[in-house]
Amino acid sequence: MARAGAVRRVTSADVAKEVGLSRTTVGYVLNDVPHQKIPEATRKRVIEAAARLGYTPSAAARSLRSGRSDVVLCLLPDIPVGHSVNALLESLSAALEAHGLTLVIHPRARSGRPISDVWKAITPAAVLTWEEISPLEAAAMQAAGIELTSVIWGGGAAQRRAVLTISDERIGRLQAQHLAVHGHHRIGYALPVDPRLVMFSRPRLDGVRMSCSDLGLQDPVVERVSITSESAQAAVRSWCGAPEPVTGICAYNDETAIAIINAAQRDGLQVPGDLAVIGVDDIPLASVMNPSLTTVILAPELASVIADNVVQALAGRPSARQPDSIMVQLIERESV
Repeated sequence: MARAGAVRRVTSADVAKEVGLSRTTVGYVLNDVPHQKIPEATRKRVIEAAARLGYTPSAAARSLRSGRSDVVLCLLPDIPVGHSVNALLESLSAALEAHGLTLVIHPRARSGRPISDVWKAITPAAVLTWEEISPLEAAAMQAAGIELTSVIWGGGAAQRRAVLTISDERIGRLQAQHLAVHGHHRIGYALPVDPRLVMFSRPRLDGVRMSCSDLGLQDPVVERVSITSESAQAAVRSWCGAPEPVTGICAYNDETAIAIINAAQRDGLQVPGDLAVIGVDDIPLASVMNPSLTTVILAPELASVIADNVVQALAGRPSARQPDSIMVQLIERESV
């Protein structure tokens, strides 16, 4: 018995009744079954009736017919979802949709719920993760016929089992190199306080350190900065009040960079005259603030590279596309 107030789903049987045809004929039309001799006028009647009644095909039924789901399950780690992550997911959704795939995003909670509880409930064609998973979990997915693509952020040995690797070290390297080119030889790094961001922040800091070493500069002066006036001001005063003042700051992201610029200006410092600042992400505010913010971004092409890896995996082929240094781009504005 249907629940009171529940809306009943329109079925192919309802469409068949509407047009006075057999369910078999209607099913052939709605499922676009090839090699069926159905007059075009009949096909048009069925499609128009389906639209009029609000018929939508069942995802489960489609899966049974095609032998697979069209869902790509993206398991997000426990991270704050900001502008850059949202932009990447939107582009990734569009890139997968172009291949007839639907992106479903599941943020991982801190509860420690097993990944298998999620993918078994959804039965996707593929699972996309942003962190390594256990060999046991990967084997379970493989046994269930689910393709796995792991996108590992950062650098180091943890990437070895990943299908797709994205180096945030390149972001830090580019930040420090740009400051050095503009004459800043004492560099600071604004590290976020939130421990959930370590998977991004540590590789970026490593990249800054590598560039400083390559350029013969001292190790960057690291300060932990939260997005508050007090935290940013304390960091600016520490950097600028040192015996050898810091003159260029690599910020973890644009929000941190903006907090630092505001704190510097409240202390009477000129940006970039006294303190240059470079961010990451190119949030909307970056281009309209005063001074406008120089920043580093992951190129929009990254979404299509990830989508191509998923599509090729589903086709049983290795992808020829991997991220490279071109995926990290500098947007030069006034703050450096």
